[in-house]
Amino acid sequence: MGLIQKAYETYDALADQYVGNYDEKEVMAPVSHIITSADIQITLDLEGRFISAEAIDKDEPKIIIPATEKSAGRTSGAEPHPLCDQVGYLSGEDARKKELYIAQLKDWVKHEPHPTLKAVLAYAEGGTITDDLTRAGLLQWDDTGKIRNNKMLIRWRILGSPVPDCWKDQSLFKSFIRYYRLLHETDEKNICMLNGQLSRTASQHPKGIVAQYGNAKLISANDLTGFTYRGRFTADNQALTLGYEASQKAQAALRWVIANQGITCEGRTFVCWNPQGIKVPSEDRPFLLQDDDPVTEASDYYYRLRDTLRGWQTKLPPDSSVVIAAFDAATPGRLALTYYNELYGSDFLERLYAWDASCCWWNGQFGIQSPALFNIISFAFKAKLDERPFGQNKDKTQLLKQHMQRLIACRVEGADMPLDIVRGLAAKCHNLQLYDNPLREKLLFTACAVIHKYYTDKKEELSLSLEPERKDRSYQYGRLLAVLEKAEQDTYDRNETRITNAIRMQPMFVRNPLHTSCIIIDQLKKAYYPKLHPAVRLQYERIIGEILNVISDCPKDSQGEALADSYLLGYYLQKKELYSKQNRKEE
Repeated sequence: MGLIQKAYETYDALADQYVGNYDEKEVMAPVSHIITSADIQITLDLEGRFISAEAIDKDEPKIIIPATEKSAGRTSGAEPHPLCDQVGYLSGEDARKKELYIAQLKDWVKHEPHPTLKAVLAYAEGGTITDDLTRAGLLQWDDTGKIRNNKMLIRWRILGSPVPDCWKDQSLFKSFIRYYRLLHETDEKNICMLNGQLSRTASQHPKGIVAQYGNAKLISANDLTGFTYRGRFTADNQALTLGYEASQKAQAALRWVIANQGITCEGRTFVCWNPQGIKVPSEDRPFLLQDDDPVTEASDYYYRLRDTLRGWQTKLPPDSSVVIAAFDAATPGRLALTYYNELYGSDFLERLYAWDASCCWWNGQFGIQSPALFNIISFAFKAKLDERPFGQNKDKTQLLKQHMQRLIACRVEGADMPLDIVRGLAAKCHNLQLYDNPLREKLLFTACAVIHKYYTDKKEELSLSLEPERKDRSYQYGRLLAVLEKAEQDTYDRNETRITNAIRMQPMFVRNPLHTSCIIIDQLKKAYYPKLHPAVRLQYERIIGEILNVISDCPKDSQGEALADSYLLGYYLQKKELYSKQNRKEE
């Protein structure tokens, strides 16, 4: 009930500001209304006389239309919407559908004589809609003389009305809410488990909470012969009773939040929001969003990160709540809540700050950054880093979205970095020769940031600057790999892109660094040292000697072991240091 409760609070807090407000990506629907796309616009005058009809651009925003409980969940059968409906309900081709539409609209006009309703009713009873739409070139006919596109939805525009567009008329929304309450005022009432009030129980709940899942419902219990409640209850209302209006409010707010603030990863939808409408940082992107001025010093990065935290703390009160949820649909009719968490605003901000403070690294010309969660998952689990999104490969799609949910949970719960993700990224980095340079740099940045967080979670101190005396055998071997690579590259022509021996032999180097480094050094001395300037050669020999001295001080029994993932940190920082010295020399 936590999710529905928070969504209900969201509606009550934001309804006055956002219901019927089309300034957002998607509008929030009032009670007893739904959000849908219209295909045709018919313009009438106040007397119901036809003026024009036109097709609606597919890119236009979705609109609000009134709907009954049954029409909102219709699949087949005749259940007309009260005002805006499909051509098939107004054309008269199906006499039963048109009869039900006219009868319902007449009853609404009888109780709530709104000028828009009177105009539409007069036009619908006139029976000229088929001829008018045909003359406008909007209907398609099959060989049997039936309308082929009779499922196109019509919206009304009434010239002379205070608000000509019926889908924007707040007085029309309120009119239908009053009318629909009146229709059901004698219905049996039960305790609503959401707000504790005695009210009419919802017999059907809204669908389309997440637009991409179509007809999937979050709350449903209509399979009387299935296992939804059988064995525990004899009727669905023994399991849950939600008031109609409470259900409408909660799920309208949930749809609005997901449409405007949700993100989608391979079919799973994630959303993070504050029920009072206060903007919150994204759960999947870096807490510190970089501006045009890259951070080039570790101290500056942590200063900006702390400054960002203070900025958010002034906007989001410590005792306010932040809701994080994930949704997926295994079947067309059932929407699953796959993850849910509620946090105080202060805890949420501190955990995002802590993540970016530990999961960060140098990202080339962009300075120190924290990688986006989607990039971490993509680099760790895609078979080929340059392949397109997983798309139709169902197994890979399931894998990606499950790991995305794991990482979001780790980030907002302050959990440690999962070891399998660290190993997945490190395994990709063991074969850097497979990737071109831009992709290689992105992979190294992402992997080093994740490894940095992993060791930080284990309470090991790791600096963002090179540590020449660090007593870590893997770290020092990573430095050695960078020096051997750079020494060979210094003999290349400016535009030469050939892979160095050090990178070509990297997989073997990771498994057996002692033996492989001897091979690479021997090749370097025979083939490339003679091409280097004597002073440069001496410089590389000095650095290699310093690194080997530190390695020799490590325990002897570990000398033949494979390298730990921390070698990538030493490799990256040593390479950065070498290129920084070269750039300073050129300047």
